[in-house]
Amino acid sequence: MEDQRSVILHLISQLKLGMDLTKVVLPTFILEKRSLLEMYADFMAHPDLLLAITAGATPEERVICFVEYYLTAFHEGRKGALAKKPYNPIIGETFHCSWEVPKDSVKPKRTAPHSPHSHNHDHPSESYKLRFVAEQVSHHPPISCFYCECKEKRLCVNTHVWTKSKFMGMSVGVSMIGEGVLRLLEHGEEYVFTLPSAYARSILTIPWVELGGKVSISCAKTGYSATVIFHTKPFYGGKVHRVTAEVKHNPTNTIVCKAHGEWNGTLEFTYNNGETKVIDTTTLPVCPKKIRPLEKQGPMESRNLWREVTQYLRLGDIDAATEQKRRLEEKQRVEERKRENLRTPWQPKYFIQEGDGWVYFNPLWKAH
Repeated sequence: MEDQRSVILHLISQLKLGMDLTKVVLPTFILEKRSLLEMYADFMAHPDLLLAITAGATPEERVICFVEYYLTAFHEGRKGALAKKPYNPIIGETFHCSWEVPKDSVKPKRTAPHSPHSHNHDHPSESYKLRFVAEQVSHHPPISCFYCECKEKRLCVNTHVWTKSKFMGMSVGVSMIGEGVLRLLEHGEEYVFTLPSAYARSILTIPWVELGGKVSISCAKTGYSATVIFHTKPFYGGKVHRVTAEVKHNPTNTIVCKAHGEWNGTLEFTYNNGETKVIDTTTLPVCPKKIRPLEKQGPMESRNLWREVTQYLRLGDIDAATEQKRRLEEKQRVEERKRENLRTPWQPKYFIQEGDGWVYFNPLWKAH
């Protein structure tokens, strides 16, 4: 512990306030034993809530369902009191997984009348399949993309995120630049959303993570939008992990739902008809993701690519883990120089650049 503290102190002594940390090599012992690409899959830890959005009977209900899902999407990736940093993905790295979601767990949340075909009592074991793929499409800047779809529910999410970290004295801030789009093909609706910043606080003692910043969710077709504010803890007193949200129908300037609570605790929703609802994120069932065994994974799939680093970290052999990580990163640099000399840009496998964003090469909305 003392050694680790002195390494961090030494590192901090070389940093300047506001400095971009992209090029700084962080000590291996603060790593989380998995890639950032895999961490993005945690946003889908409650796939039943995601799939239930399509079951909303009205545009208002669907946007509220999306906000409910969005507010519960952060706690699973931030389990454990100690803040750790996932591996920086290598360009060309991919991560694949899927979820089997029992059909009877996907229910419309509030007022949708029960249609006759929504009863699955005859086949309670039937499930929806949700597929996820993430890819690191750029090294400078570090851009990750992920795409998730459920064919049966005709729902998909396409996101590109560029992480930018900076040093802030006793904490490190990570901005998530980019946006995601949830598409409900059955309703012809697109919900554009952004992501909050993350902060690793008290990096010298017991580092912990908090989220901060204002994010937006909007659907141009229906005129509904939501503002979500992740509140950082005030310097003196005050609660941690607080979040507030407001859902609005812009054409009539009506607030249809308000929410407040903690993103990793209890959230309370108040609807404009006076009804309220409480979601306790700590008791929500987490649906485990399915991942192919290592021996069936390709060389660039996250768990296979980082396999040796992870192994050494588990054994507590920090030097061997650091050396293995250095090799992977050096190989990436060599290949990058080669491409620069030959003037051949990197070609991602699953995503195509469109304007400022990146889109999955075979998305559900283009499938016939």
